[in-house]
Amino acid sequence: MASTAFSLSLPTFPSSSSTVKAKPSIFSHHHLFIAKNVPSSSLFSSSTRITKQIRTAFKIKCSSASFSNTLPSALLFDCDGVLVDTEKDGHRVSFNDTFNEKELGVTWDVDLYGELLKIGGGKERMTAYFNKTGWPDKAPKSEEERKAFIASLHKRKTELFMALIENRLLPLRPGVAKLIDQALGEGVKVAVCSTSNEKAVSAVVSCLLGPERAEKIQIFAGDVVPRKKPDPVSHLYISSKHSRC
Repeated sequence: MASTAFSLSLPTFPSSSSTVKAKPSIFSHHHLFIAKNVPSSSLFSSSTRITKQIRTAFKIKCSSASFSNTLPSALLFDCDGVLVDTEKDGHRVSFNDTFNEKELGVTWDVDLYGELLKIGGGKERMTAYFNKTGWPDKAPKSEEERKAFIASLHKRKTELFMALIENRLLPLRPGVAKLIDQALGEGVKVAVCSTSNEKAVSAVVSCLLGPERAEKIQIFAGDVVPRKKPDPVSHLYISSKHSRC
């Protein structure tokens, strides 16, 4: 389970003709904000609940008083479910298309996939599923061959997922681009840290945020850390790279 999360409200941007006073920038306090996904058990609940839960952040407060009136050092985003609602209609669909292509006789419905998301990493997810339910008849028998088999399935799944992203069939979550623009405009570093495949994360950033933003955003993804979510090591690793605490 994730640690206690704090709500990250995306900023409002009133029009120039509006007489309503703009809300203070979220960057008016010195924090390192990590926009993080929610526990998988609530991922496929009502859309209103999803919106409230996915827009979360861990606040890592600086202890030094000298930075009390400065901007945060960085804004760190997870990818899946934070930048884009990728899981239900992206990764899950791509897994199923891969299983269908290989004629494995496996389909992950929404409820099952919601449970499988408790396992971090696509290769780990498939391995755990097959270990529990039984390996397909077309799967090899030895452990080493099965690792290669899983890797090949995951490679194909990533290709199919990237096609969805490149064709812009999965849009950015509302407010994400504006939030990133505000951060970059204030000189705040922006990074995306995810244990998803690096190519898939890079495709999300470059295709959906655009090349101009993408060249300013660092990406830490894939096997950059030894343990995947829900272990917090990935976010702690990136936090150590950016925090001025």
